[in-house]
Amino acid sequence: MSATLVKIGLVNPKSPTNVGGVMRAAGCYQASEVRYTGKRYALAAKNRGEQYNTDTKRASENIPLIAVDNILEGLDSDTKVVCVDLVEGAVALPEFQHPAKAIYVFGPEDGTIDQGLIDSADAVVYVPTVGCMNLASSVNVLLYDRLAKGAPTGSDALIRQSRDTNNRVKVKR
Repeated sequence: MSATLVKIGLVNPKSPTNVGGVMRAAGCYQASEVRYTGKRYALAAKNRGEQYNTDTKRASENIPLIAVDNILEGLDSDTKVVCVDLVEGAVALPEFQHPAKAIYVFGPEDGTIDQGLIDSADAVVYVPTVGCMNLASSVNVLLYDRLAKGAPTGSDALIRQSRDTNNRVKVKR
């Protein structure tokens, strides 16, 4: 399952820290774009500058972060809409089968996804935790679940490419 067929949608995020964390996750799991609605994030990012930047791998240099009025605008007709939120009647993530091509839509840190968007989704899933995770953590868990359920196994070459420069540790055989 190719991760490049993945887009992330953020409904009115407020925190540059969380959006930076989402961008880092998008880079790690090779999402093709992150889009967001609302004005809170742009205003907070403008006022806080780089001080709270958590996109330490600079994923935003390769993955577009796009402000949109409608999170679903311009999607290919074969893109499945998957809302991820603590919504009654949603499917638990461990039971969910990911579509080949999807936009995963996440609600704001201090709210939820609009009922109209939930109603138009192809699927609604939740991460079965006690309490709610923050936005960036939720995106990481969802993208990891997609990888774990559909990706081929990794290799030492991937590890060497992905780890930090200070990490040269090997498993003793």
